[in-house]
Amino acid sequence: MDAEIERCEFIHAHEEIVNKVNSEMPDDEILYDLAELFKIFGDSTRIKILYVLFESEMCVCDIAQLLNMTISHQLRALKQSKLVKYRREGKTVFYSLADGHVRTILGQGMEHVAE
Repeated sequence: MDAEIERCEFIHAHEEIVNKVNSEMPDDEILYDLAELFKIFGDSTRIKILYVLFESEMCVCDIAQLLNMTISHQLRALKQSKLVKYRREGKTVFYSLADGHVRTILGQGMEHVAE
């Protein structure tokens, strides 16, 4: 495949396709934000936390006990990326997935790796 790319000298560029894709291309800032989002998914501890929350809303202590690790730094990153949300009930903080998009991303990711 790399040899084919190297041989392409733009002699027969498909100008119509190139122009169409170029017109649909998001701004660099949006693509940067997307890359940053996927970086968050690139950490196995954060993926474990997201998977736990995929299954059920849980309090911080239960997540930490289940994963047998401290998780506050990772939860902060997930909150900042708007992948998880939290609610307080007295002194207890419960976390859950932020929305259906996160659930879809995780579900499709799991389907992909299971193929």
